[in-house]
Amino acid sequence: MEGPRLLHERSCAELDKHLVKIIGYPQAATSLTKSTVIIGGLLAAIVVLVAYSIFLNPPNRIPTVDEVTESTKTAVIAQDQESRQLTLVEIFEKSESGVVRVNVKRPSNDARGPGGIGSGFVYDKEGYVITNDHVVRNSEKVVVTFLDGRSFNAKIIGQDIFTDLAVIKVNVSSDALFPLEVGDSSKLKVGEQIAAIGNPFGLSGSMTSGIVSQLGRLLPAQDRGFQIPDIIQTDAAINPGNSGGPLLNNRGQVVGINTAIQSESGEFAGVGFAIPSRTIQKIVPVLIEKGAYHHPWVGISGRDIDPDLAQVLGIKDARGFLVINVMDDSPAEKAGLHGMKETKEIDGVSYQIGGDIVLSVDGKTVRKIDDILIHLQREKKVGDQMILQILRDGKVTDVVLTLEERPSTNMLNMTVPTNSTQR
Repeated sequence: MEGPRLLHERSCAELDKHLVKIIGYPQAATSLTKSTVIIGGLLAAIVVLVAYSIFLNPPNRIPTVDEVTESTKTAVIAQDQESRQLTLVEIFEKSESGVVRVNVKRPSNDARGPGGIGSGFVYDKEGYVITNDHVVRNSEKVVVTFLDGRSFNAKIIGQDIFTDLAVIKVNVSSDALFPLEVGDSSKLKVGEQIAAIGNPFGLSGSMTSGIVSQLGRLLPAQDRGFQIPDIIQTDAAINPGNSGGPLLNNRGQVVGINTAIQSESGEFAGVGFAIPSRTIQKIVPVLIEKGAYHHPWVGISGRDIDPDLAQVLGIKDARGFLVINVMDDSPAEKAGLHGMKETKEIDGVSYQIGGDIVLSVDGKTVRKIDDILIHLQREKKVGDQMILQILRDGKVTDVVLTLEERPSTNMLNMTVPTNSTQR
């Protein structure tokens, strides 16, 4: 401490000498007036104070090269750890504690039988578990079993038949809960490696792997009345009992929830489907808060335009969605959308024509119904406005409609043609 202090004192003394020369009054001078001396003294005091402040409060220190290098290394290591692809072994070890088995008891008259097994994953430390709606639908009792074998009764918090998602809750200590990190399914690429963990045929904690086969699929309506859009297709083996389990990316993040397979035998045939995490993140918080999710609804049905239909309609490009039916009192009817006017038969094939052709939605090109459904699922909610660009009688025009809540499946009273899609 003595060294710096002495250097400081010497510097101040030198400053004083320079100040005398700058101000211009030697100690022996007698011709200066009293006011000049006072002003000069004040100026000297100010400069001295500034000098003191510089010495006592130096500017921010510039980091050394070694410090910058070390900081850069730390940032690179953190980034590498975040983006590093895990091995399948690492994915399983990271995730297995957060995957659960879901056993349900159903009424004896349920067509699926009195009992069933599915999967689920821990969503947070509050005890919320995510699974499929079809796993717990119509259940009288739900039991969740963790990796260590402990089982707990679960309460159904919320269900959404239209996305096949459900939230159940177990009352256990947070120390026993290992939530899985939910990733961003919108970043998935076709060909990317993924893994599925669940309880196929009741075999707890089973893992399979594969790739993302395709994105943006439509899952058939079945008993929902509406198709599920934006589905992930995978070739990772998914079998009965896997429903509700997580689909994981190569960083061990949940990017989907396994929900269905395409098979004639009921067993896996190379085509599995998962609800994307983007949908999970939108629907699940609302299910936890309100117990239900209200989906936006347009109220039309129709068919995609293929080359044959394009030729019949006399349009150049085989793209867009032909409106065939408009539901009564729907947003589409209120906005003035038109359905089919006539049926034309060509080469023994009947075509329902005359309806509006949807070309774009909110400025996004519509190639087929998938584009409308995915836009609704990702971007819209009840009460939002949506702009449809349509082709009507050879003229392009915009129609603005206000989205309303989708009716329940048992309220749908419109006959939907076999080759049409309802929304």
